[in-house]
Amino acid sequence: MTSPGSTTPAQAADERLRRWRLVLGGDADGTGCRLSGREAAMDRALSALYRNGAGGAGGNAPDRGRPRGAGLGGSAPEVARWLGDIREYFPTRVVQVMQQDAIDRLGLAQLLMEPEMLEAVEPDVHLVGTLLSLGRALPETTRESARAVVRKVVAQLERRIATRTRSLVGGALDRSARVNRPRHRDIDWDRTIRANLRNYVEPEGARTHGTVVPERLIGYARAANAVKKEVILCIDQSGSMAASVVHSSVFGAVLASMSSLRTRLVVFDTAVVDLTEQLADPVDVLFGVQLGGGTDINQALAYCQSRITRPADTVVVLISDLYEGGIRDGMLKRVAAMKAAGVQFIALLALSDEGAPAYDRSHAAALAALGAPAFACTPDLFPEIMAAAIQKQPLPIPEA
Repeated sequence: MTSPGSTTPAQAADERLRRWRLVLGGDADGTGCRLSGREAAMDRALSALYRNGAGGAGGNAPDRGRPRGAGLGGSAPEVARWLGDIREYFPTRVVQVMQQDAIDRLGLAQLLMEPEMLEAVEPDVHLVGTLLSLGRALPETTRESARAVVRKVVAQLERRIATRTRSLVGGALDRSARVNRPRHRDIDWDRTIRANLRNYVEPEGARTHGTVVPERLIGYARAANAVKKEVILCIDQSGSMAASVVHSSVFGAVLASMSSLRTRLVVFDTAVVDLTEQLADPVDVLFGVQLGGGTDINQALAYCQSRITRPADTVVVLISDLYEGGIRDGMLKRVAAMKAAGVQFIALLALSDEGAPAYDRSHAAALAALGAPAFACTPDLFPEIMAAAIQKQPLPIPEA
């Protein structure tokens, strides 16, 4: 006998069977499980995208009464209806994955050129990357809708990263500047002790410890408003780096808002474009990017190197999968020269939540040999990476 509200073994088994039926597809004849109501509607939405049969975006519109085997039609109204269905039946993260799969598998990118489609989708970083890849192909009637989508995603990212970035990087900037007449709470005791070891007094009598007489105090400067460090974000805008470009643009805008930091943002493929003047609005930065094309890292680093005026106070962040189409030896020589001059050089294979993409391992190994290890970084870790670089401390490199 079971208590009210409890689940019997038979009910639990039936629930598991229905879930497997949704995962695997098929029909009642193949699985012995017939879906109804909300679960049948979820199955139709999944069938439209992950159907067993062949076909593409130009196939027939899905028949709402048919199980797995239906497909997404190529018309905007039908796809917009499907987008509304998946937003009703699935959580946001699943919706975002399904949207991206629809774009990748069924070639629906062209439908994003219609305003009603952009109003139906769930905005996320990957959708922004798709819109940026369409670039100038977007018709004028769609551009404002596209900007609204991009602006919504940018606002979400800023809420996620801005406060923590300003806190960690701002603190690192304060601690990176040293003064010789600090307030008590600002004394850097480690450096003060090291600077006064010659003033060590031997213990006398019953005293068991010697004493360091601190004739010279070293501390952190916290009040200066002058520019203390310079950061150059050098971003590969090849198609595979779309998510990294989006995150980098938002971080660039946040860093540029800090008065003690001078931030420059450079994007490149086989050409180099300096978007620093657009950093006040990351949406403008993103619409200044042209995803796709080749890669010339050496040329991009040459441009960045030419803009460095204070090497010891500069952090250069190269964000690239390191597939170099330019001069490999030139790229490595520039990195070596910047490091020899005192520049803090960081190579990120990606700045996204997806982890490391495919990348050129030989170039990554060559950079590591120069003291510039290349690794993938999540947006949540990036503020810590920047704080450590500003203070010239070991980077908190995530484990592979």
